[in-house]
Amino acid sequence: MENHDIKRISVWSGPRNISTALMYSFAQRNDTKVFDEPLYAYYLKNSNAKAYHPGAQDILATMENDGDKVVEMMMNSSEKQVLFFKNMTHHLLDLDRSFMKGLTNVILTRNPSEMLPSFDKVIKNPTLYDVGYKLHMDLIEEFKKQNIDFVVLDSKNVLLNPEGVLRQLCEHIGILYDENMLKWIPSQRKEDGVWAKYWYDNVHKSSGFVKYKPKSEPFPKHLIPLLQESLPYYNELQKLALT
Repeated sequence: MENHDIKRISVWSGPRNISTALMYSFAQRNDTKVFDEPLYAYYLKNSNAKAYHPGAQDILATMENDGDKVVEMMMNSSEKQVLFFKNMTHHLLDLDRSFMKGLTNVILTRNPSEMLPSFDKVIKNPTLYDVGYKLHMDLIEEFKKQNIDFVVLDSKNVLLNPEGVLRQLCEHIGILYDENMLKWIPSQRKEDGVWAKYWYDNVHKSSGFVKYKPKSEPFPKHLIPLLQESLPYYNELQKLALT
């Protein structure tokens, strides 16, 4: 298979989103190979996050730490016609972004009023940098300047209308929609990162995209300043999202 015939999809997600469910969705396609956060070890090695991310030492010990080598893998892998890379926006750090011209870049966001309390349960007192909203908008500005292909997904829209949004996403990528993307067997996947035991419990119990339910718990007071910082960026992202 020629490298230029391969569709390379990179999801640039914020944390506590539906990125793992989206990875599981694409993994149901016979023409697709999925990769779980290949830049995670690079991020941990080159930031102070290794001090507070669960399982950091296991991640550093079992994954490629060199970001340039990870990018080389992403751009040269050719096992399947469609390659799906689940990434986190903050994992990019200061990598040369030119490789993104060879990808379909998917920005995946979630309402911070719902995401922040969930993230705070694992990573205490997160910062604006940790949660990705400003990084998403910075990335979009760069995409526009460099004429790099991108599309925005809001997790709420996906959960409200998974088939409709996935059909639009597949059309944007240039691949046929596959109805198998809507369901999977509740279980772990071989592609799961070693951090799955800390983050993926709900996905492992799921058999598809769960029905959207608004959060009912009171919003934590200590996260209100971060919510106020995040909302302007999220509001801009929401305007661009597929529905």
